[in-house]
Amino acid sequence: MTIERIIRIMAGFFVLLSLSLGWHGSPIFVSEWFLAFTAFVGFNLLQSGFTGFCPPEKLLAKLGVKRSNGGSCCG
Repeated sequence: MTIERIIRIMAGFFVLLSLSLGWHGSPIFVSEWFLAFTAFVGFNLLQSGFTGFCPPEKLLAKLGVKRSNGGSCCG
């Protein structure tokens, strides 16, 4: 699995989990403040699209995960 796929999976998981924990209608609702985490993930995706800077990409590269041939995953 490549860095790009891992980051897409992580972002989708964090958005779905934080929405589930922050929405009143969810059976696993904890607090509305989890919606702030959803916003953080969205903001990080947006800024990485413009700047090419993606912190998880740097971390995964240091851990030895291979990149796809397409280059940067987030930008």
